[in-house]
Amino acid sequence: MTTDHADRIAALLRDHPVWDGHNDLPWEARDQVAYDWSRLDVAAGTEGRTHTDVPRLRAGGVGAQFWSVYVPSNLPGSAAVTATLEQVDATRRMVARWPEHFRLALTADDVVAAWAEGRIASLMGAEGGQSIDSSMGALRMLYEVGVRYMTLTHNHHNPWAESATDERPGDGRFDQGGLTAFGREVVREMNRLGMLVDLSHVSAGTMRAALDVTEAPVIFSHSSARAVCDVPRNVPDDVLARLAGNGGVCMVTFVPSFVTPAVGEWRSAAGEAARAAGVAPNDYAEFDRFSTAWAETHPKPPTTLDDVVAHVEHVREVAGAAHVGLGGDYDGAGGFADELRDVSGYPNLLARLAERGWSDADLAALTSGNVLRALRDAEDVAARLQAEREPSVARIQDLDG
Repeated sequence: MTTDHADRIAALLRDHPVWDGHNDLPWEARDQVAYDWSRLDVAAGTEGRTHTDVPRLRAGGVGAQFWSVYVPSNLPGSAAVTATLEQVDATRRMVARWPEHFRLALTADDVVAAWAEGRIASLMGAEGGQSIDSSMGALRMLYEVGVRYMTLTHNHHNPWAESATDERPGDGRFDQGGLTAFGREVVREMNRLGMLVDLSHVSAGTMRAALDVTEAPVIFSHSSARAVCDVPRNVPDDVLARLAGNGGVCMVTFVPSFVTPAVGEWRSAAGEAARAAGVAPNDYAEFDRFSTAWAETHPKPPTTLDDVVAHVEHVREVAGAAHVGLGGDYDGAGGFADELRDVSGYPNLLARLAERGWSDADLAALTSGNVLRALRDAEDVAARLQAEREPSVARIQDLDG
């Protein structure tokens, strides 16, 4: 990075900090220290243990973070709800433990206030509809405790939404699109609450069905462009093109298997080997263990910064500069491009885009302007809908049979 670009990016980030769409540090805290933050001192630094800590967030110009309150999508219903609440509790305790660095943010205005205070706005996103166990009441309670987006699925289908990475069920429930009648009602209730509909992880059919139903902007919290890397987790061009009319944002991820075609092919081959060994490729924990061992004899191709740049520029080209953001997926994946090895790396990406002719206005929209606008718009839609209709009392057995 040249000095000129470094100075320009540093100045830009002071006024337009990065708002990242997805970070799995809470699950890392669960795995490593059973949520005991005294044993994982995020404020002092955790290099070598995680991708994320306060010193590196500051170095990366991060001013807002959607912390993922992910739980595995193959957990049974009530267990998924409990585990999600534990994730919410851990995230809120992290924020409360270091108030000089973090501020819990529930609205767009809270995010702006955190920036004015020099703190990192901390929002939460639930990664998969398994977290509500097909209950509108559970959905509303997640909103009450601070969850501001829900990804409709993770790696497995749930009873009302189709995932990108599960086999089509034989019961026909997704044959007319990726959402059942109850799934469409979930989207409507999320709109009424002001909870962003997140379409990462879902099938293309679910993406299109959700866009048909929603009255508020959607996001992709951590997805990339299928035209650049043809894997099911990425977003097709026809869906990207609809974001302009919807007001939504595709927050480009840095995950190697979603940005580098050779790594996508490597992961597909690993998936076939896993199936042959009796391991489901969409079982996140089991496949991670399998693929780590498999890589010892089948080395994973490298990922580069320019691979990520290609996705950011493609989303801008197809969706428009007002509809692209960043969602690294730190602490939820590995093998990132060297310049993006942890949360300190965002300035390297921004500098490369600056070298390629991006204006300050487009860079500011990318870092946080677009998602800030999308959340404000979702809040406006919610205010209108709450004046028009009561909370949904729909039940899955009534709508889907």
